Amino acid sequence: MKTTLCNIGREDLRKILHPRPADGHKGTFGHALLVAGCAGMGGAAILAAEACLRSGVGKLSVRTAEANHLLLQMAVPEAILAPSPDATEYDARGIGPGLGGHSSSVLNEFLQTVSRPSVFDADALNILSQQPDWLPRLPRNSILTPHPGEAKRLIGSSSVEDASAFAQTYGVIVVLKGHPSHVCAPDGDVYRLDVGNSGMATAGSGDVLTGLVTGLLAQGQSPMESALLGVWLHGTAGDFAAKVMGKHCMLARDIIRHLPEAFREMKR
Repeated sequence: MKTTLCNIGREDLRKILHPRPADGHKGTFGHALLVAGCAGMGGAAILAAEACLRSGVGKLSVRTAEANHLLLQMAVPEAILAPSPDATEYDARGIGPGLGGHSSSVLNEFLQTVSRPSVFDADALNILSQQPDWLPRLPRNSILTPHPGEAKRLIGSSSVEDASAFAQTYGVIVVLKGHPSHVCAPDGDVYRLDVGNSGMATAGSGDVLTGLVTGLLAQGQSPMESALLGVWLHGTAGDFAAKVMGKHCMLARDIIRHLPEAFREMKR
C-alpha cells in the first residue's frame, strides 16, 4: 500500500475550522455522546467530558458506570448522564477512556447501534485487538487514536507505515499519538503534526484528545477535519501548559485549561 506524507500547519487548519454563527444556539453545535469510565475510572470520563465541552459542542451526554454518576455530575455539571448509546440521539459518539478491559459487551452494544463515524480510544482499542473480527464493523471514517503500546496490540506495530496500511485496509482514520503525531487517512495520505511535548505523556492526556475530537465531530466537522484539528489543538494546548507548568509537573487537566489559548492561537 502507498503512503504519502503530507505537510499541514496552523494556516491550513484555521481555514477548515467552522465559524460559530452569531445566531447559533445549543442545537446548532451538536449533541455528543461519550462512553467512558468503569467503576474506579471515573476520572477518565470527567477528563474526556470536560475536553468535549471545551470543544464548543452544544450538548454532551456521558454513559459511565453507575459508581461514577455522582462524581461526574459534581465535577462536570454541564454533562448529562446517558442510560444507553442509542445512535438516533447523537451527532457523534466516542468510546474507550477508562472503559475497562472487561467491557467487551459495552463495545459490542456500541458497534451494534452506531452507523456514523465515531471515535475509538484506550480500552475500546484494546478490546478490538482481542476481537479482530469486529474490525470490519467499524463505521467507515471512524477515528482511532492509539498510543504506541495500543498500536502494537491492535496493528502489530507502532510504525507510521503500518498504521497507514491499517487505515487503508479498514477505511478508518488512525491518529498515531506521539511527538510528532501522525494522522493516517484511508486514502494513504499521512499528516505529520509537530505540536505537543513530553509533558503530555501523562495519565489522562489521551482521554482529553478523545473528548476534544468527539466534540468537533459532533459540530459537523468531517472526520478527517476533526482528527487534524483535535490533534493540533490538543498539542498546542499542551505546549501552552508546558510554558506555565513545566513538563515535569503537567497534568492532563492542564491541557484542558489551556484549550482556549489553543483556539485563539489557531484563529489569530
